[in-house]
Amino acid sequence: MMQEARGKGQETEAGKRGGGEAANQRITNHELRVTDCKSPIAKLSIIICAYNERRTILDAIAQASAVALPAGWDKEVIAVDNCSTDGTREMLQAVDMPGVRVVLHPRNMGKSASILTGFREAGGDYGLIFDADLEYEAADIPRMAAAVTPGETVAVFGSRTLGGRKIYLYAQNYWGVRFLTAVANLLFGGHLTDIATGPKLVRVDVVRSLKLSSHEFDLDFELPCKLLKNGYTIDEIAINYHPRSVAQGKGLAGWKAVRTGLRVLWIYLKVLMGG
Repeated sequence: MMQEARGKGQETEAGKRGGGEAANQRITNHELRVTDCKSPIAKLSIIICAYNERRTILDAIAQASAVALPAGWDKEVIAVDNCSTDGTREMLQAVDMPGVRVVLHPRNMGKSASILTGFREAGGDYGLIFDADLEYEAADIPRMAAAVTPGETVAVFGSRTLGGRKIYLYAQNYWGVRFLTAVANLLFGGHLTDIATGPKLVRVDVVRSLKLSSHEFDLDFELPCKLLKNGYTIDEIAINYHPRSVAQGKGLAGWKAVRTGLRVLWIYLKVLMGG
């Protein structure tokens, strides 16, 4: 049974910065202007999954809480701690902010399980996955919401490669993502440019219907594949990205990156075979 944590006035049942080329390819609202939604949408649930992110978790929550969504949108923030051991958990237990709920996993259950917890707890029509490490920018959240056409849009993904951008620290990562994205498009009839992206905005009821896996990071790839397999369209917008290095403890390189790629291909096969 999961533990309970309290946000201001609310309760819930308990149930990863680089530089380089990225600074020169920054996406701003001025450069990519998206028309605001005209029809009201009840709520966007911003889901922040954390494991040992004490340096950034409070900033991530504060930034997500402060974003101004397009007219007609309301929001909530759901922070899910995956049994952190570095003090993140204790910091989250002390969070007392309007519109913020905290869920504490009783043990480390994997990132996918944290995302599923967030969607299960979500009170919004759409849920948006926002990483606690601030590799991505909360400033892109309103642009993703603004790309939604009420009654039509099912999913909007942020893309790090849209428009030919190359903002990765390691060439191996860039070409690996390009390869995995191309394979997914071929197998499931998609037109994605960045299947491995972190920020994904998806209709909550659709996510709940897909019977997604809670194993490690599988959901990151299983979700887009199952959306495409079930005939849903995934829209994309360019977003900003601040990759962290292997020395910073978050980057993927060498044999670890190869093993990750092989795991992703296995996920594709399972989805293709009906798993």
